[in-house]
Amino acid sequence: MSTSFIMPSMNIMGENALADAVATLGGRGFAKALIVTDAGLARLGVADDVARALDGAGITAVIFDGAQPNPTVGNVDDGLALIRQHGCDLVVSLGGGSSHDCAKGIALVAANGGSVADYEGIDQSPLPQVPLLAINTTAGTAAEMTRFCIITDEARHVKMAIVDKHVTPFLSVNDPAMMVGKPKGLTAATGMDALTHAIEAYVSTAATPITDGCALQAMKLIAEHLRDAVADGGNMQAREGMAYAQFLAGMAFNNASLGYVHAMAHQLGGFYDLPHGVCNAVLLPHVEAFNAAVSAGRLRDVADAMGVDVSNLTAEQGAEAALGAIRQLSADIGIPAGLAELGMKDADIPTLAKNAMADACGFTNPRPANQDEIEAIFRAAA
Repeated sequence: MSTSFIMPSMNIMGENALADAVATLGGRGFAKALIVTDAGLARLGVADDVARALDGAGITAVIFDGAQPNPTVGNVDDGLALIRQHGCDLVVSLGGGSSHDCAKGIALVAANGGSVADYEGIDQSPLPQVPLLAINTTAGTAAEMTRFCIITDEARHVKMAIVDKHVTPFLSVNDPAMMVGKPKGLTAATGMDALTHAIEAYVSTAATPITDGCALQAMKLIAEHLRDAVADGGNMQAREGMAYAQFLAGMAFNNASLGYVHAMAHQLGGFYDLPHGVCNAVLLPHVEAFNAAVSAGRLRDVADAMGVDVSNLTAEQGAEAALGAIRQLSADIGIPAGLAELGMKDADIPTLAKNAMADACGFTNPRPANQDEIEAIFRAAA
């Protein structure tokens, strides 16, 4: 059986990465870019800075600052109107996962037509998207380099998972200098998102030796650097460590896929408009406790990567140690203890579980679950 390994054809990392990325665009023939970002980065002038840098490479830019947290079908439609109005031949996403996902939706539909909802599922598009350059400003989602695009369908209150090789950016940028100054809560949430990516990829039924190496190194870096990045947002060593960690985690899950943590977190985000990384962090130990029946040995490796001495532990004991390490890290960086604290209602759990069962991210979870078992995990995480 063959496997594939998908990622952008070029990735630039480290300080001054943005300038290097813009320089690579020269001579590629791009004339006009749509910059997709959020209102906050636009207000701070970051989008204008990127527009000026593009102008220096001979590319004019139009700014769309309508990428909201948990981007919606409506956000994508608004961006599509702009890209068509101005005839843009390049899309530049600027921000975290929300900006990247919104930009992917815009670029995909601009090239393929129809509605972004037409591409829910796995590899539903016939044509590559409009070329996408993704500039990252957070260390967590890895959306700047993956084939995943998550868009909220406002009508159904569901987060659609679009998993498509055609939404992979052709160039990703991770400059830790652009991550300095992000709020503690955002740093914590995105960091736990990255940890979830690494762990779910490592226990996935589609894991390979390549994704395993990426996932384990990501866990190690997160355990070493996330607390420091949250405590001191100006700590460049911690910021750079997390930039590499989230990218490695992205390499892992982009190819091994994910599991029930993401399948369930997507429903919480779509239903209640909650922060994705926080939902992942709360759900992670509960889903992995469920998975431990079949993945104890792999979870023991997780504990080892996170700095626990597992030399004298059985697989089952190591799995318990991994759950403890996850919970301790979450507590240390201020993640809420349960979903009820975030506003989840018990009456909604059957619907949340039903939608999670249909989410493509759950297809590679190591232990299949039925509706009742997913409901039980939601209640345990409350």
